[in-house]
Amino acid sequence: MSTEPPLHQRRRNPTPDELLGIPWLPLLQPEERTRALSGLQVGDAAPGDYVCRVGKPVTYWFGVVEGLLKMSSDNEQGMTMTFTGVPPGGWFGEGTALKREPYRYNIQALRKSVVAGLPVETFHWLLDHSIGFNRFVMNQLNERLGQFIAAREIDRMNNPDTRVARSLASLFNPVLYPGVGEILRITQQELAYLVGLSRQRVNEALNALQAQGFIRIEYGGLRVLDLGALRSSVFASKKGLPPNNHMG
Repeated sequence: MSTEPPLHQRRRNPTPDELLGIPWLPLLQPEERTRALSGLQVGDAAPGDYVCRVGKPVTYWFGVVEGLLKMSSDNEQGMTMTFTGVPPGGWFGEGTALKREPYRYNIQALRKSVVAGLPVETFHWLLDHSIGFNRFVMNQLNERLGQFIAAREIDRMNNPDTRVARSLASLFNPVLYPGVGEILRITQQELAYLVGLSRQRVNEALNALQAQGFIRIEYGGLRVLDLGALRSSVFASKKGLPPNNHMG
């Protein structure tokens, strides 16, 4: 068991390069930016670290500067349901911060990650004073609604290739995750955790998607070639293709 203190006790001031990875900062006026920077903190999360947990009070609005997080919850039977992954550039929990309610989900690091936090009081101050910040949060809420409707649909899909395609498409959302771009740095095991399939079955699905020309498997990640096709993919059940070992 790790002897390191909890993530919130390891927080620090962000570096200039880390600030460049926060997409809403350029939308602020000088006074607003000064207020935001006075409260912004980052933490270096190790794999398995919890950023927030079900039932805990909201204290920060969080975002991913580097790395990959998983949003999930456990049902009454003790089964874990994964809602989505959160790649670089993604900010989450604005609904919880708005209502100041306890978290209804867990956020956990899948790999070494840099997580930024804006104090909830500063979050509300910016909502009261910044038009640019308000527009960013409204866009977040709108995209998040679409994301969770899609996640509900994905959860009902039986075909693994379709599940993987739609899940990948959700991670390439340019509004929610502007830090991803065209290449998603993710291993097959990390993707398996997010999709709820075995690593071997994810491998087969990725090769099927590559054969269709939707993605290209590269060392350490994936390049999307046709985002629209990923979002609308529906595959019939079929045997997987030979494994590709370039992706971790």
